[in-house]
Amino acid sequence: MPAPIVVVVPYREQRPPQALHGAVEGVWSLDVPAGVVLPDGCMDIVWSNGRLLVAGPDTVPDTRPRSGAAAGVRFRPGALPALLGVPAVELRDRRIPLREFLPALADPAVARLEHGDDPIAVLVDVAQRLPGGQPEPWRVGVLRGAARGHAAADVADALGWTTRTLHRHCLAAFGYGPATLRRVLRFRRALALLQAGAAPADVAARAGYADQPHLSREVRELAGATPAQLSGVNRSTPVPSGSTTVA
Repeated sequence: MPAPIVVVVPYREQRPPQALHGAVEGVWSLDVPAGVVLPDGCMDIVWSNGRLLVAGPDTVPDTRPRSGAAAGVRFRPGALPALLGVPAVELRDRRIPLREFLPALADPAVARLEHGDDPIAVLVDVAQRLPGGQPEPWRVGVLRGAARGHAAADVADALGWTTRTLHRHCLAAFGYGPATLRRVLRFRRALALLQAGAAPADVAARAGYADQPHLSREVRELAGATPAQLSGVNRSTPVPSGSTTVA
């Protein structure tokens, strides 16, 4: 059997300041490099490898080389694009310096970080200073529908939209269409259950997969591993996938 590609890493997470609760899931830090980041529907602002980056929504495991410690602010699905004023689809599966979008905000932050200021404090300050507006209210309904496994046509009907309109809005807010959003959120749920020690057959039923082979195929595509390799791992990614909070 091949060795698991995921490893337990020294990971710490804390709740964001109250003012950020609507947009931010958590603030995190790592003491050592970690090998894999798994798709979870979120986007982050990250200080890693001496760079202040916007981490876009992933559709595949991210195995980019990393060195040293890292820290980040993990934004709820669909929240960061509105704050940046950048469509999420332009960031999908990418890591882009924040200064490409907001140099006046990024450059002083990088100077503080290079000076040795606490990364968490700097990143929280950056998150609080993002100039864009709040996400559109429809985002919550789309996330809830996707998390419950609703078909795109049903989600669109509930909003009074066509499926084409829904797809366009999803690309801008989440980085991919409603079918992929549903798939990623289902994977998050499955990963949380696997990491809690649930049996794969039970995970498949509870997370909304057709059967256990369906779960296995999806996990291999989205994590590059088998359900057994992910089972019981408390923290397997720098930005832990599998949270059941989606809105």
